[in-house]
Amino acid sequence: MRPDEAETLAVEALAWIAGEDGLMEVFLGSAGLEVADLRARAGDPDFLGAVLDFLLVSDAHVTGFCDSRGLPYEAPIRARQALPGGAVPDWT
Repeated sequence: MRPDEAETLAVEALAWIAGEDGLMEVFLGSAGLEVADLRARAGDPDFLGAVLDFLLVSDAHVTGFCDSRGLPYEAPIRARQALPGGAVPDWT
């Protein structure tokens, strides 16, 4: 996945999080952010990686987001890998 595609998917994930009852508050609290921070950072690839990190913590979040967008369940992890800090470590 190209970085620009990953950023688009992460913005869509942020919109999905915002639309889920109470989930935005959990995201903001876990990230130590205020709503105003979202506007300022929505285009930052590092921030978008954090959005995907939050989404990927829960299988229910991944399936809910992917089902709502008609995406394969591996799309968020592929997007995360395309953003800064998302490289999969090679343990060999």
